[in-house]
Amino acid sequence: MPEIINTDQGSEFTAEECPDAVLDRGCQLSMDGRGAWRDHVFFERLWCSVKYECVYLKAYDGVSAARDDIGWYIDWFNTQRPHSSPRDLTPPEAHLNLLPTNREAA
Repeated sequence: MPEIINTDQGSEFTAEECPDAVLDRGCQLSMDGRGAWRDHVFFERLWCSVKYECVYLKAYDGVSAARDDIGWYIDWFNTQRPHSSPRDLTPPEAHLNLLPTNREAA
């Protein structure tokens, strides 16, 4: 169970049931300020890719099939999918490019 649940102020999160469910489970609730879209920009971009490159293209037989496929997609997204920034590299390639060379490390 996470210690803190962070959400925006969408109606699904501000309705009485959501805060009560979070607090009843011993978690803290953290809500972003109104209109603070930048707080979740990386996750919003990830979920946009998940939906349009994976979920919307398929009709899953059930929750388990969807969970497995989305899990596979997120792993692929984080390890093999080229990203437009930086320079169409995969995340591991981009990470390796940021590491200092032997000359720089010395």
